[in-house]
Amino acid sequence: MIVRMWEAKAEPYGFADLITWVCETALPEFEHDPMHVSSEVFSSTDHRLVVVSKWRNTPRELPEPPARLIARPPHSWDFTQVDR
Repeated sequence: MIVRMWEAKAEPYGFADLITWVCETALPEFEHDPMHVSSEVFSSTDHRLVVVSKWRNTPRELPEPPARLIARPPHSWDFTQVDR
């Protein structure tokens, strides 16, 4: 399993719209993908939005959010579970 963490810093005035875009536009594109297991969305008080998605393999990129909503380009990282 691969876990992808995607993080975006929103413009303060665009935070609610970025959350709406992620939940109603970006994530629904994954729901039909057989490699997608699940996704969760988290927000912070400093206008950051994080999406943690789990994939069987080969995670898909989130589409680029509308530029007017973000303070800088989003970043993403892939993780795999550590056996201990």
